Amino acid sequence: MKKIVSGFLFLFQLHLASYAQQPQPADFKSLQVTWEVSDNNTQGKSKSTIVFSNTGNKPFPNTGWTIFFNASGFKAQDTTQAIIRLVNGDLFALTPGPKFGALPAGGSKKVEVTGGAIRNVSGLPIGFYISADHTPTKGYPLNVVVKPLFNTEKNDFLVANRIYKQNQQIANIPAEKLVKIFPTPVKYTETADKFILDPTVVISADASFKNETEELTRYITQLTGKKSASQAKAKGKAIVLSKIAGLAPEEYKLTVTKNRITISASTSTGAFYGIQSLISLIPSSVKNTDKTISISGVDVSDSPRFGYRALQIDVARNFHSKAELLKILDLMALYKLNVFHFHFSEDEAWRLEIPSLPELTKVGSKRAATPDSKDHLYPSFGSGADTTSSGSGYYTKADFIEILKYANQRHIRVIPEIESPGHARAAIKAMDARYERLMKLGQPEEALKYLLRDPNDKSQYRSVQGWDDNVINIALPSTYNFMETVVDDIRKMYQEANAPLEMIHFGGDEVPAGVWEKSPAVNALLRPEGELKTPNDLWNYYFTKVNALLNKRNLSMYGWEESGLVKTFVNGKAVWEPNTELAKKKIQVDVWNNLPGSGAEDLAYRMANKGIKVVLTAVTNFYFDLAYNQSFDEPGYFWGGYVDIDKPFYFIPFDYLKNLKDNDGNPINPAIIKGREQLTEFGKSNIVGLQGAIWSENIRTPERLEYMLLPKMFGLAERAWSKEPEWAKENDAAKSERLYQTAWSEFINVVAKRELPRLDQYAGGFQYRVPTPGAVINQGQVEANVQFPEFSIHYTTDGSEPTLNSPVYSGPIKEKGTIKLKSFNLTGRGSHTVLVTNQ
Repeated sequence: MKKIVSGFLFLFQLHLASYAQQPQPADFKSLQVTWEVSDNNTQGKSKSTIVFSNTGNKPFPNTGWTIFFNASGFKAQDTTQAIIRLVNGDLFALTPGPKFGALPAGGSKKVEVTGGAIRNVSGLPIGFYISADHTPTKGYPLNVVVKPLFNTEKNDFLVANRIYKQNQQIANIPAEKLVKIFPTPVKYTETADKFILDPTVVISADASFKNETEELTRYITQLTGKKSASQAKAKGKAIVLSKIAGLAPEEYKLTVTKNRITISASTSTGAFYGIQSLISLIPSSVKNTDKTISISGVDVSDSPRFGYRALQIDVARNFHSKAELLKILDLMALYKLNVFHFHFSEDEAWRLEIPSLPELTKVGSKRAATPDSKDHLYPSFGSGADTTSSGSGYYTKADFIEILKYANQRHIRVIPEIESPGHARAAIKAMDARYERLMKLGQPEEALKYLLRDPNDKSQYRSVQGWDDNVINIALPSTYNFMETVVDDIRKMYQEANAPLEMIHFGGDEVPAGVWEKSPAVNALLRPEGELKTPNDLWNYYFTKVNALLNKRNLSMYGWEESGLVKTFVNGKAVWEPNTELAKKKIQVDVWNNLPGSGAEDLAYRMANKGIKVVLTAVTNFYFDLAYNQSFDEPGYFWGGYVDIDKPFYFIPFDYLKNLKDNDGNPINPAIIKGREQLTEFGKSNIVGLQGAIWSENIRTPERLEYMLLPKMFGLAERAWSKEPEWAKENDAAKSERLYQTAWSEFINVVAKRELPRLDQYAGGFQYRVPTPGAVINQGQVEANVQFPEFSIHYTTDGSEPTLNSPVYSGPIKEKGTIKLKSFNLTGRGSHTVLVTNQ
């Protein structure tokens, strides 16, 4: 495949030479293209018809142009009418075949193509643009209409049936009976007292809680419209932040009486979480026009179950603005998440300014028309022909320092991730650009200093994401020069922000087969009689050197699960096992793979039992970029299953094999996990916490980011902070199920009646997902329900889209024909539409 792609790019150079003096071959604006998907999944493939139409008044030529687009699961293919080639990654190029023929004015032509199965909107091709072959680095946006013409109604109705049955298990609990602090505290008692918050309330705080006092004052000022007075010792009605000895670092006590709110903690972190619980107590219906606010009397003692409660956001596949990250940090703080895993580097982009290596962002942060150049990378994930999309962008040094300070004020640690040795194409290409620049200046020694690839490497490989040039060569001394320089620049930013830096994530996942096998630099390291015999042995070599590099700077190493594994051979078959040598060096890993049937269902437990520190980042429960369900309209990938708010909620950290489920929410066949390793008591001590992950291949806007994150994140927050639930400890299956259903109803009611209404306003408001209605046909009538009590369902019977003015669902719908249903939240924002044909 690599030779095919290289040959294809060579054709660009030929076109460049032959057309250099010729004008643009066609008016690209006259070309209209429609991509019609006629079959989305027959034997794992899709069939599409591409219709080319010429709306101009002169013929559109049959040569001299190429259409580019991004697609997942697509394959290269030749027909007499069109040739489609994989360029690299998810970028494809379509050129006219020998029988395409010129398109006459007003004429059209159809081309049939096949691709991978398309199960939802995220599987459709995107990012179309057209280039003249003689100017391949200049692209013109092409407005392609993509039509999924296949019938999704039957599948979506089956999904609505499942949702209906799930929603039936949720009881509607009166708001006054709900716990008023979220995540659920360890000990919580309500009293008959009410504290009336008004502009006369003063704040009294220990001097060591200065930052927390300012945070509380700022929040109360927003509510009351007047800044609260401060007193060293409160005499009347007051909020008191009291420092006491003997509590754990994140522990706090909160009492609310008629005349006083007292938050007690031993540390500023504990005081901060006490304040977040106080904010949680304030009704979400409060407006800043209210002159007085009634706060329920409570007596609370609280501390987290896990010390590591993380959210990872990928800003490399698609860029997310600094403003959006600050908003997410506010959200994390409110729900007591304390680690922001900053995934800023990938194949598709490098997003953090490194002052010592400016090419990393000058080149690595931009995507534009192919081919690669010294100025940008290939388009990916629909980023298009120019740098104006979410495919391009980066955080300056000043931006990152601001993010660090903002997080630190909210007691959130920021852990940066330098993806390596795979998933590193942006860094590799940026250092190639640096190399070329310095070679032209006659500085070969400086040019080679940070090179990340062996120029003489003839190895051939293809990564899971389609790249053939995305892996750093770990035999080069320049690779370690690069890592040291990047680490040192990052450290300086943390120091300037006065923010803690304890570890750096070095990736380590998805390095494809074939890497390094034909690299002279690698072969120079290998010795039949030495420790490094084959390229497989370089894995441990690399991470040992990286760990030493970090330890020298008083930092520890963190990575994806593969970084803590070592390849061994059992009966001639390669097997990945926990690396006990690295375990002794106290590395930490994110374990994502617990896919049923993968053989890795128990991998997190095997690694923890061997002494490796593990963060549970289970794909089946915590990959928030996965689609909510199987409906065609739900965006997101599905390779790891489907994730709604229930998946993180029902996760059992110390025994997740107990309730591992399939994509339809059914318990998996016990035979799949028979003989899998259980977590030992020693292993439990190595489970440091939980992490939700957002990968951004399909997330190009703040609204989509918030849609995929919320309400799923509530399940993560509850499971990471709150104590182990009774239903998880109960061995009697029937009793455990009853306890679970009670807890589930309570949780859903808290989210629906307290937290989602809060997020309609908090930090400017969040565009969380409004769940689609569940629906069934029962005895000739349509019945519907919704996951969140208090949300409404509206419907139509005339084929129009439901609005707030449409009839409210209050009971079975008797009308026949097409029924459209839509859920609405309390602000009137709607869900996707569910279509039911009642015959």
